[in-house]
Amino acid sequence: MMNNRWLCALMLSLVAMFFVACDDEVSYSEMKEREEAAISAFIKDNGIKKISKAAFLKADSITNVEDNEFVWLGDVYAQIVCNPKGVPGAKKVEDGTGLDLLVYYTEYSIMDDDTLATNCYGNLPADDMRVDNESGSFTASLSGNSEWYSYYGTTAVPSGWLAVMPYLYIGRSTAADKLARVRLIVPHGSGTTQAATYVYPCFYEITFQLER
Repeated sequence: MMNNRWLCALMLSLVAMFFVACDDEVSYSEMKEREEAAISAFIKDNGIKKISKAAFLKADSITNVEDNEFVWLGDVYAQIVCNPKGVPGAKKVEDGTGLDLLVYYTEYSIMDDDTLATNCYGNLPADDMRVDNESGSFTASLSGNSEWYSYYGTTAVPSGWLAVMPYLYIGRSTAADKLARVRLIVPHGSGTTQAATYVYPCFYEITFQLER
């Protein structure tokens, strides 16, 4: 009889533990809500002014940095800090072509308030990046010896990085006012595999330069 009571108590305890565990789990929709709240707070705290894509295109694909404008491009919020249109040698990744680029970046976790990956410190070299455009569809990869690869073990580029490519001119100059530079707020669906898995957004600051 005691054995039956002990078994019953054990079963009840296991059932209770199961329901507690279920309560502790966070659903995907809840994680998305947290991410959206974090992005909204980041935008508010940093005084970001959101503009429409229509307004962005009307302004010749320019965001006003003094007003801290960011445009929603369907996947990311983007601020084009410097777009060297008209600078000799600067070019877009035109349809049916590709460019070999040098890239510097800083990846910042909005939710954790922490830098996750960067090659902007010390004397680290730029990462090599190849970008191709096929009928307006952009693909890109980093080299296997890049700093990015040392962080993530992959050469894959977050798709959010490519959202600005249809509008960006890229040249060889390293002068601050002639170097293609962007800031991005990237939700998990357009970020790294880790961001997609754990549902967190990142802020990026990236410069693109034609490989010499």
